[in-house]
Amino acid sequence: MSKTTFDPGFTQQVSGVLRRAINRDGTFNVRRRQAGWRHFHPYLYIINMSWPAFFAAIFLAYFLVNMAFAAIYMILGPGALQGTDAQTEWGHFLNAFFFSAHTLTTVGYGTLAPKGTAANLLAAIEALMGLMGFAVATGLLFGRVSRPSARIGFSNRMLVAPYQTGNSLQFRIANLRPNVLMDIEASLLLMTVEGPPAKATRTYHRLALEREKVHFLPLTWTIVHPIDEASPMRGFTSSDLENLQAEFLILIKGYDDTFSQTVHSRSSYRYDELIWGAKFTSAFSLDASGDVVLDLDKLSATTVADL
Repeated sequence: MSKTTFDPGFTQQVSGVLRRAINRDGTFNVRRRQAGWRHFHPYLYIINMSWPAFFAAIFLAYFLVNMAFAAIYMILGPGALQGTDAQTEWGHFLNAFFFSAHTLTTVGYGTLAPKGTAANLLAAIEALMGLMGFAVATGLLFGRVSRPSARIGFSNRMLVAPYQTGNSLQFRIANLRPNVLMDIEASLLLMTVEGPPAKATRTYHRLALEREKVHFLPLTWTIVHPIDEASPMRGFTSSDLENLQAEFLILIKGYDDTFSQTVHSRSSYRYDELIWGAKFTSAFSLDASGDVVLDLDKLSATTVADL
């Protein structure tokens, strides 16, 4: 294999046991150390967290704030709130907690009310915090919903399949969302690791594609790299790719017509995620009315092929 100095950003000098560079979900296998709290950006963290974690964080913050204010109302004494008829400390705390919830959300049912200067001042501060807090939470929710992103589905495996008079490297993608993606571009890189573990070197090769761009993506797109005389894959076997710890890095870029912005999607295939001697079967068909029906469950469907 010819050497190259091309580096897409993963560095060439590495050592030790190597994991894949890009996970199948598009995340990078990079951990940051000693970044410091000054480099932590709460907005980016919250925007990028999962939806269950986001709602859990919102409800946890809501609960803790009410608990804190309820504790302060308790410290002010049982006379800080009027309208309560609780006879136990637990009952007083529940009244303080629910009064805090009423004040924080500015609901104010009227059954409970602050009494005295200290309680009224605390209720005013809490009401202000509630207005600001819910405004922030609403902004974060809108930021997550309105953020443009691509939801590209990749076939479970990459194939070494027949192509014209030779072979090719193939994988298939589809838009998992009903929105319209246009001007879709694909880039494919081959990353190999050569040398002893203590002095391993990553080598990168751009793999030329049969078609690097399509105008529309309403169906599936089988992305093909012909294994011809100019291909770095020429002559390689499954064991060769395993010895080189080969990984195929993928970048998909397209224009989202809904948000009028460019979106990206990443993924990769390792040497052990290749199927030799297979080809993709069709994932769409015509129904009785003549409409084309795309079955996303068949995105990874393959059949045996003769190489």
